[in-house]
Amino acid sequence: MASDTVLSRRAVLIGVGGGALALCLAGCGAATGPKDSSSAGSSAAAGTATIEVADVPVGSGAIVGQYVVTQPTQGTFVAFSYLCTHQNLPVQEVSDTAIVCGRHGSTFSLADGSAITGPATEPLAAATVIRTGDTLTIS
Repeated sequence: MASDTVLSRRAVLIGVGGGALALCLAGCGAATGPKDSSSAGSSAAAGTATIEVADVPVGSGAIVGQYVVTQPTQGTFVAFSYLCTHQNLPVQEVSDTAIVCGRHGSTFSLADGSAITGPATEPLAAATVIRTGDTLTIS
């Protein structure tokens, strides 16, 4: 009888440990991307986003919808996909020196989206920017 009790405890401990491990691994899934407040300006049309010119600082930029729009020099606007080319996850910020993917440290040029530091080696995918008055439409 004593061996039956040991097996039961062992089975319970294995079951609890396995369940805890499964729960921990489920929490390690891929992130869904940042909830950026500037995405509120996104157009309802799929694949486009809008932002006011005043919301894109000279020498920096902003994340809007699924894009990064920058103004590397006064009056010049360029845009890229916000998906880092390292693991296809969204970048987190635009600083005054680069587009930054904080997950693994990749940075990209504000002017052309090229990789500055890795692990990413490919540039961000280019997008189209159309200026209409004080509004930029990115697609």
